[in-house]
Amino acid sequence: MNTLPPFSPEDRSSGVLMHVTSLPSPYGIGDVGPAAFEWVDRLHDAGQRWWQALPLGPTGCANSPYSCLSSFAGNALLVSPDLLIEDGLLSPTDCEAGRRLPKSAVDFDAVIAFKHRLLVQAWSNFNSAPRSDLRAEFEQFCLEQAHWLDDYALFRALKARSGGAHFLDWPEDLVRRSPSAMTRTRRDLADQINESRFGQFLLSRQGNCLKKYAHNRGVLLIGDLPFFVSLDSSDVWTNPQWFQLDANLRPRFVAGVPPDYFSAKGQLWGNPVYDWEALRRSGYRWCIDRLKSLLVHVDLIRLDHFRGFCAAWHVPSSAQTAETGRWIPGPGAAFFEAVRAELGHLPFIAEDLGIITPDVVALRDKFELPGIRVFQFGFDGRPDNPHLPHNYVPNTVAYTGTHDNTTTRAWFESLPENVREAARSYARKAGVGTGNVVWDFIRLVWSSKSGLAIAPLQDLLNLGEEGRMNVPGVATGNWRWRCTEKMLKPSIFERLRDLTASAGRLAAVKTEILTLEARR
Repeated sequence: MNTLPPFSPEDRSSGVLMHVTSLPSPYGIGDVGPAAFEWVDRLHDAGQRWWQALPLGPTGCANSPYSCLSSFAGNALLVSPDLLIEDGLLSPTDCEAGRRLPKSAVDFDAVIAFKHRLLVQAWSNFNSAPRSDLRAEFEQFCLEQAHWLDDYALFRALKARSGGAHFLDWPEDLVRRSPSAMTRTRRDLADQINESRFGQFLLSRQGNCLKKYAHNRGVLLIGDLPFFVSLDSSDVWTNPQWFQLDANLRPRFVAGVPPDYFSAKGQLWGNPVYDWEALRRSGYRWCIDRLKSLLVHVDLIRLDHFRGFCAAWHVPSSAQTAETGRWIPGPGAAFFEAVRAELGHLPFIAEDLGIITPDVVALRDKFELPGIRVFQFGFDGRPDNPHLPHNYVPNTVAYTGTHDNTTTRAWFESLPENVREAARSYARKAGVGTGNVVWDFIRLVWSSKSGLAIAPLQDLLNLGEEGRMNVPGVATGNWRWRCTEKMLKPSIFERLRDLTASAGRLAAVKTEILTLEARR
C-alpha cells in the first residue's frame, strides 16, 4: 500500500487543514508543543490520516507564511516554550508573560517580542550550563545544515542590527557579500549568529519529535512549498544568480497572476522570478535542496502555484498592478525528471487552481501528480464543472475550501439566493440533507471519488467569516486566526469519524508510513 501519488480508488483517506499557528497553545500562537501532540491525537481518534499545514518558514512581510525569509529555515515562533521548560532551558516564570497574550487571534508584534526574549534566555541558559547531549546534538545540526544555516543566521543577525531593513538597503559591501565584509560581520555578530542557529536547532528537534509521534499515531503530514521566494530573503541575498535581477540586484520582473476569481486586477505578489536557464545548468540543485529540506519535516508537499512550472506571469517591476505582464515558460518536465532522479519519487500535490491551460494539465498528468478540487468553486451553473463532487476523479485532493477562501458557511451565506438553492438542490439530489449545510457539503466531498478529502478546521467548526485565514490581495490583517480549546468539542471529532467511516475513508496507515520511511 502506498500513500504517495497517484491516489487510488482502493485507498481513499481524509484529513484536516489547520496551520500550526492556529493551535490553542497558551502562549499567543500555536506551536509544535503539547497542543500539537493533542491535535495529532484528535486526528487519530477521528480516523483522519492527514494533517495539512501552511508553509513553515520564518515569516517576513505582513507575517505571511507565503513570504518567508528563507526556503530552508523554520519559523522560530513555532518553538514550544513548554518543551524548552522540559529540557531545562527555561523556567515556568520565564514564560509567564506569554500566558497573557490573546487566545483567539495572533498578535504578531507581541508574540515576536515574547518569543525572541525566550530564545535569547534559552541560549544564555544553554551556554551557562550546557547539557552535554544537547551540545553534541546542536553541533551536529550546525555541521549538517551549514549549507544554508550559516548564511541564514548571518542574514538574521544583520537584519536585527539594521532594525529590520531590507537587505538591499544594507551597506553595499554587505549587499554584494564581499569576502572582507562577510568575515568582519561573522566575527562581530558571532553570538547573534549562534543564537539564530540555536533557534533553528530547537525547532528542528521539536518538529522531529512531533513528526515521529504523528507517525506512531498513524497520522501523516502535508507541507506547503511556495513557488516563489521573497525578495527580502536569505535565498536571494545568498544566491542572486538564480533570479532575474538587474545590475543593482533589483528585480527586472516580479511575480503575480492576471485578473482571476480572487482579484479583478490580478495579484501583484512582488517576488523575484527565477532564471530557469541558470538553474537548469546547475541540475536544479538549489531547488532540489529546497524540497529535501522540507521533506525532513513532512511526508507530502503541496506545490503552490503549480502552473508556474509550465509558465509564470512576469510583470515589469515598475507596474502598479498585475494587469500588465506576460506568461514566461517555466522548467516543465525537465524539472520533475531531475527531482525524481534525486528523490526516487515525486511526493507532491499539484495546486492547479487559477488559469489552467492544457500544458499545465499535461505536465501534471505526465507525472501522475494529484490535482486539487475545491467544492466552493463548483457552482457556476455548468454540470461539467470539475469542482462539483460528482466530477472528481481518484487522483485528486478535494477540499471544501482552502486558506485563501472564506469559510464554507460564509461562502454559502454570501451567495445569491438562486446559487444557494442550486447548492442545496445538489446536496439533496446526492441524498444529503441534514439541515446543516456545511456538514452536508463536507459529506459530499468525503463521499466523492477523490483519493484524499480535506476540510479546513473552520468548516468542521461551522464558523462564518470570523474564521477566515487570508484574503488574497489584502496586505494586512491576515494569518491571525486561532482556535481555542473550547472550540474543539469531542462531538465534532466523533461526527467526523462517523462520516469518515461511512464514506469508506478509514484505513490502517502503518504500512504506508514504513513505505515512506524506506524511501528516505
